[in-house]
Amino acid sequence: MKTFRYDPAMVQPMRDELTQIGFEELLTPEAVDEALSATDGTVLVVVNSVCGCGAGSARPGVRLALEHSIRPDRLTTVFAGMETDAVERARSYFLGYQPSSPQIGLFKDGRLVHMLERRDIEGRAPEAIAADLEAAFDQSCTPARSDRS
Repeated sequence: MKTFRYDPAMVQPMRDELTQIGFEELLTPEAVDEALSATDGTVLVVVNSVCGCGAGSARPGVRLALEHSIRPDRLTTVFAGMETDAVERARSYFLGYQPSSPQIGLFKDGRLVHMLERRDIEGRAPEAIAADLEAAFDQSCTPARSDRS
């Protein structure tokens, strides 16, 4: 029997904020490995959370950042307090960073190239978070591959 830290019905709207804009939920450690060990292209992974003080800005910040002309090739998410094995596996790829939620990592060719931790998110406006992510996209994502038009 699967045990969740939160009521699945309560977190569904928070999941939907990301999945409705194209994020793929990574629900198992194997799905995390497949996504984050990809050696070609860019992958954004959002450790989603119920934390109102951080995630309440993170999700809108991510949404705004994805309006940018340069974007990651793949959008993925895990949910802290829910699929704990998948979250733990995702965090194992965040070498040098302590677990936090929310947390946003950008991978390029299988390597972590940018990280926003809860301390980088909490208390900041979504526009500021988006600006940080857009700068990371500009530096690491290939415009031709990111063109989703």
